[in-house]
Amino acid sequence: MQIVALFKKYVALLFIHLFNFLPIQNNKIFCFSYYGSQYGCNPKYITEYIRAHYPDGYFDIVWAFNNPKSKQQLTGFRKVNTMSLRCFYELCTSKVIITNYRTTDLFVKRKEQYYVQTWHSSLRLKQIEMDAIDSLPDQYIQMAQRDSEKCDLLLSGCESSSFIFKRSFWYEGAMFEHGTPRNDVFFNSSLMIKDSIKKTIGIPVDARIVLYAPTFRKNNDIEIYHLPFDTILKSLKERFGGNWVCLVKLHPHLMGESNKLHFSSNVKDVTYYDDIQELLAASDVLISDYSSLLFDFSITSRPCFQYIPDVESYIKNDRKLYFDIQQLPFLKAKTHPELLEKIDSYKKEEYERSLAEFLSKIGTFENGNACKKLVDHLHKICFEQKGSSYHEAV
Repeated sequence: MQIVALFKKYVALLFIHLFNFLPIQNNKIFCFSYYGSQYGCNPKYITEYIRAHYPDGYFDIVWAFNNPKSKQQLTGFRKVNTMSLRCFYELCTSKVIITNYRTTDLFVKRKEQYYVQTWHSSLRLKQIEMDAIDSLPDQYIQMAQRDSEKCDLLLSGCESSSFIFKRSFWYEGAMFEHGTPRNDVFFNSSLMIKDSIKKTIGIPVDARIVLYAPTFRKNNDIEIYHLPFDTILKSLKERFGGNWVCLVKLHPHLMGESNKLHFSSNVKDVTYYDDIQELLAASDVLISDYSSLLFDFSITSRPCFQYIPDVESYIKNDRKLYFDIQQLPFLKAKTHPELLEKIDSYKKEEYERSLAEFLSKIGTFENGNACKKLVDHLHKICFEQKGSSYHEAV
């Protein structure tokens, strides 16, 4: 099996080097998210902004998916299979490449190409890259270092993120400090959008939503995710009023494991839902743990609870953290009863004041204009100032 995989890789590299002799199309943008597994995260919102503000065909957008047939409902751009010759042709002849994760050696960057690394969070709680080098496989570290050498622009959601990237990312190039494209949705989302998301999920438009979205553990154990969901829904109704539904979205690493949890008509599994930002935008309350979603959701000022029963063992065995948990503004609980108590005792003014102080402390860049700022810059790269640096182009 390994021999077959190596053979396919070398064949792909042969064609990539051949395709790299073909001319680059200045208006072509190549996108993929989480290695082709979804239409989501920052590349999606950049794409949606272009589609909304530029005529059809002005930018030729190509998306790579592991299963393009499952994305037939998506329109406005072309789709290719991630490991097809067509995919490599489109990749090699695109002016701009946009992704939210590390690229492999199958991306052989050309001198005239422009690679935007959006990453997949506005700010991290878990340590990453060089800061977490003892927790990451050697193969990943080598890939990450090579990816940083290809990168032309790295996106940052706040001053704290910029500091982390400069220290940990093996990258000394230009930093885009105008916010995170996927977080623009929190500034622009309307009641109509939220109703549409609820309809897609299959819940009443008048339902209030609590989203449970924890991160993964090294051993992929899901035992810790068994929460008393029905009791939580009852507590939320008593504290905030209304009828509540719980959406459970496990980390992408746990695809296929969520069916081991217990669901009901009011507790739905949305682990396979592509776009976590849409779920966050539609949610009234978030329950998470060490996920960077905490920071994205903080933009909404809605209640966020950290359920962290394993905090000591997680820091010791899984990943060290950038922040002292006790210094974060989110409401923390280590046990089920404590979580219910935190919901019952929630104080809106006190919580929002803590959030505002935290966002000021980290120096947030989020203001709802990240997509516009980035696409304006990409327009210059593609059509106006060929070969210019980021700072010259902006």
